[in-house]
Amino acid sequence: MGSIAVPASAYMVKYKEDFYRLYHVHYQQYPDDCIENIYWLEKAVRADFANPLYADAKITSEKQWEKYRYLFMMQLNLKLIEQHLRLGRTYDKQTAYFYDAPWKDEYLADLKKALSCYQAGLVYWQEAQLWAEKANADSFRFLYISDLHYWEDERERIATGDLDYGKILNREITRVQNVIAKFVAMDSKNY
Repeated sequence: MGSIAVPASAYMVKYKEDFYRLYHVHYQQYPDDCIENIYWLEKAVRADFANPLYADAKITSEKQWEKYRYLFMMQLNLKLIEQHLRLGRTYDKQTAYFYDAPWKDEYLADLKKALSCYQAGLVYWQEAQLWAEKANADSFRFLYISDLHYWEDERERIATGDLDYGKILNREITRVQNVIAKFVAMDSKNY
């Protein structure tokens, strides 16, 4: 028996919401998975929003549409921070032990990758704070998008200081710089 060939329908990915749907977290996330997610999230940041009819929440007014866009941009930047933290951790050597001296150059190369990931996260944190602040404007005081309650919670946590990726990232950057300094100070006498 032969099968009938049915053409598959193509869907063009061009809006923020489309690119955001391509972002996904694996149970076991490898560096390539993080890089793929960063790629999709970066594409989402640069893309246009879909028509409010196709938004990820029910939009019934221009004010809701405005807040939705601010929350969406905040969320994209928060996810970019999380992915950079995950990627940085794959290259991060938490401590420099004396017996690591034979692999000093390899560890230093990896630590520099981790450091650049954490530093990139700081840029996204500034962006996330900016979008959260816009979504926190007085004109939105009594406007809550219930379809996006998780995003609304994160916005509130940023406003109160309960969510502070800047503190986390700066702590990681300082620690990595200290580990790099210990590796740089290693010589054959230490081993």
